Amino acid sequence: MKTLLFLGTSLAIGGGLALAVDKAPASSAPVQMVVTVEARRGVNVPALNREDFLVYQDKERLQVVDAVPLQGRNGELELFILLDDSSSWALGSELADLRTFIDTQTASTAIAIGYMSHGAVETVQNPTKDHALAAKALRLPFGMASSPYLSLSELIKRWPESQARREVLMVTSGADPLGGNGVMNPYLDAAIKDAQRAGITVHAIYTPSTGHSAHSYWRMNWGQNYLAELTDETGGEAYMLGSGTPVSIAPYLADITTRLTHQYRISFLANAEGKPGVKSIKVTTEVPNAEIVAASKVYIPHSLP
Repeated sequence: MKTLLFLGTSLAIGGGLALAVDKAPASSAPVQMVVTVEARRGVNVPALNREDFLVYQDKERLQVVDAVPLQGRNGELELFILLDDSSSWALGSELADLRTFIDTQTASTAIAIGYMSHGAVETVQNPTKDHALAAKALRLPFGMASSPYLSLSELIKRWPESQARREVLMVTSGADPLGGNGVMNPYLDAAIKDAQRAGITVHAIYTPSTGHSAHSYWRMNWGQNYLAELTDETGGEAYMLGSGTPVSIAPYLADITTRLTHQYRISFLANAEGKPGVKSIKVTTEVPNAEIVAASKVYIPHSLP
């Protein structure tokens, strides 16, 4: 592992002072996470180096030991596309855009297709780099209502760990007939924690569901709120425009493709005091016109012996 020394300068954060470190915490553990860089203005995304990433745990600045652009030979990706089986049949008009999206992914991207129903995922295509095979597996929804967040958790728990980054694209209304509507949704909270612990980034595209959820503004509103929270907490992006079926999801899919080409795997030494678990992390940068999108929490294991 490389050693990186920081100057003993200070940085004002949230009204307090966070001191840059010149060594790892006394009780430290190596941690990796995938982050996305986006432009604050315009479309030109700055390229970042290791020293451009600033990582904080509470107000303590951590030692960043590596930052690898996830492109070329480092661009391996497992992308699981999850479609909600309770979606309106209007989803059928979006399948052509999804097939084009699948076809345009890099050769190093393995794509899987699954349908969320009954709190689980029916995998109709395991991860494959044969993109034509993956696109062929797409079908119309069957209209069976369930909790998309229970389904996501179920998928994460049986998804084998991999050296490749793992990401999910959910196409769903976000409405949860099992977890209820309101500020507290235990299935949403569990899905966020499961994704953060596994280091999985989640993106979501809103599409209407069938039944009462399709015309209940209360449920539609909370469904979109849940998707926004899920993606924001895991370092992904949520796409929605009102409560109807998008005319085309192609612009959303194009944006996801762009985001996938501006990701990095950063490695740092986290403070491992206390029990291992999912803990808050802040990743930022001072590079002009660059903004870091990352999960709000990451799993920190036991400290090094």
